[in-house]
Amino acid sequence: MSLTSWRRKSSNDWGRSDISSNEWRSTTLGEIFEFSSGLSKNTKEFGFGDPFLSFKTIFYNYFIPNKIEDLANSNKKEQEKYSIKKGDVFLTRTSETLDDLGMSCVALDDYPKATFNGFTKRLRPKNVKEIDPKYVGYYFRSRRFRDTVTSMASISTRASLNNEILSRLQITIPPMVVQKEIGNILYSLDDKIELNNRINKTLENMAQAIFKSWFVDFEPFQDGEFDDSELGRIPRGWRVGIIDEVCTNIFSGGTPSTKKSNFWNGNLNWLSSGETKNPLIIDTEKTISEEAVLNSSTRLANKHDVVIASAGQGNTRGQTSLCLVDTYINQSVISLRANGYDVSYPYLYYNLRNRYEELRKISDSSSIRGSLTTKMLKALRIVIPSSECIQNYSAICSEMIEMSYLSALQNKKLTLIRDTLLPKLMSGEIRIPIEDVQ
Repeated sequence: MSLTSWRRKSSNDWGRSDISSNEWRSTTLGEIFEFSSGLSKNTKEFGFGDPFLSFKTIFYNYFIPNKIEDLANSNKKEQEKYSIKKGDVFLTRTSETLDDLGMSCVALDDYPKATFNGFTKRLRPKNVKEIDPKYVGYYFRSRRFRDTVTSMASISTRASLNNEILSRLQITIPPMVVQKEIGNILYSLDDKIELNNRINKTLENMAQAIFKSWFVDFEPFQDGEFDDSELGRIPRGWRVGIIDEVCTNIFSGGTPSTKKSNFWNGNLNWLSSGETKNPLIIDTEKTISEEAVLNSSTRLANKHDVVIASAGQGNTRGQTSLCLVDTYINQSVISLRANGYDVSYPYLYYNLRNRYEELRKISDSSSIRGSLTTKMLKALRIVIPSSECIQNYSAICSEMIEMSYLSALQNKKLTLIRDTLLPKLMSGEIRIPIEDVQ
């Protein structure tokens, strides 16, 4: 059934085929699920053994991935007690904040020998014919359910959910045929998003492979002559320069005052260093206003500028991304603009993206905290290929980058559609006529 075929209709349009409100029943989780806590062991027992569903995996996924990456040393008895079967729902039962509490992940298949984290709860359906796994996966992630969780959770030093609280939480259950259709509609959107992500990952790997072949292994140029340089042997006609001479602009930004509410939620993108975990920047988590730009040190990175995290927690420092939109940046981001004739933006991007460890190393030696500076980047040496080589490489990779951009843009729209439909479908505001799904 197409998205247009089940758009919202007036009550007169539905006629007798409409799903009347008394067919959508509300009940408690205690009526339809059995609750169990997960496996708790010494930290030395993790990292090897059999599949282990971690808190992190549950938190970040609506549904359990096909392959569970984490491992735990569990025995047969533990695997039976803490098993994972199709239809099981897993909830984060304790957290530092309410927003992290009750995040769900649903099993769409059986996972032999797998166990699950002790800081989570397993909700196993008492009757698997009553609940569709895909429907419940989206219901538990809906704002409707999330608001109920946070309103009922207890707070001491940590937010927590116990069996008594869980048993009283409400769930709305439409007829099974409608559950399946709602689940399939939403899942089809996520399936397309995941397909686009896989395509983009493949394109990224291809571009990286071409870069390595051309500019690290010099495979297309092996029949030619080579010269020695301070960066090793390079094809004749190429040279070594510094980043400063191949860029028209290198700068960092700033953060508008967070005390000024009129500086935020405007119509201008604003990028923080943590967002450089994304290879391509097509939007930003926060936005700012024109007034914020005029009253702060933030600066504008243009589309096709390369941005590098100069500081940040964990592995952030040294991460490199390519802007595919104009965005203002904060003080922990450095923007580099290729001059277009010595090097192109695809070459500059993949060159710096492949030098993550080098960037971290030079910044580690700079201070106790370690941070990259514009001065360090300007002095960084770079191989400058021939103009013909740069043009050929850019023609290939710019097209691949554009394809990735279009896929990422489509994902943004699909996510908006999914997030708009989710609460309306779960509340019954949008109803699917039975005649369309039987």
